[in-house]
Amino acid sequence: MRVNNVVPEFVVSFPQELEPGVLYVSAQFATSAHLCACGCNREVVTPLSPSQWTVVFDGAVSVRPSIGNWTLPCRSHYVIDRGAVRWERCFTRDEARSNRESDHALLDEIEASRQGWWQRLVRRISWRSSRR
Repeated sequence: MRVNNVVPEFVVSFPQELEPGVLYVSAQFATSAHLCACGCNREVVTPLSPSQWTVVFDGAVSVRPSIGNWTLPCRSHYVIDRGAVRWERCFTRDEARSNRESDHALLDEIEASRQGWWQRLVRRISWRSSRR
């Protein structure tokens, strides 16, 4: 059964069995998890960081950006906004692939910016030599 509302539960680690309509948030492990809102009962894990997903709790819970379950059979796509599940259109396979590639490139940029100049140089040289 589709879930229309989500309530947060702040935990250190996730329970063995997740409950529908509950967004489990582990600040210690910078991760959240919930059962897919479409009702397929698949586990959805979202790593929390400024470059991936963020969770805001101001009496209700919001998750940004949207959650696109492109690898699940349901391919559901939704936003959790102040506890309400707002359904979004499903991406095409090409759109989902492009979105994943963009996300990976952004994560690579962020990781590179955390490294020192020497590590970035070695990484760039290694990348270029692997493309030959």
